[in-house]
Amino acid sequence: MTDWNTKVKRLLKSELIKRGISNYDLSLMLAEIGIKETKASIDSKISRGSFSASFFLQCLSVIGCNKIEIEEYEASLMSVAEPNVEYNKLINGK
Repeated sequence: MTDWNTKVKRLLKSELIKRGISNYDLSLMLAEIGIKETKASIDSKISRGSFSASFFLQCLSVIGCNKIEIEEYEASLMSVAEPNVEYNKLINGK
């Protein structure tokens, strides 16, 4: 089973590390757009990996991340999206 919280946490952390941005810096950047988060609250959210999509997008936006690579996740989703089985067609509801 996929642990999505871990994947999204790692994705956000990697984008912060690529840019040399600490969680404290992130709190200041979020404050500039009116989002009040402390370093401690950001630490907690990222540690759990359970934060809203809005928070995720706010973070990516303020750090200047306009594109993320999620091909790995798309490939695993594609394999479970459609089962590899034959479907029986119903004729006249039978």
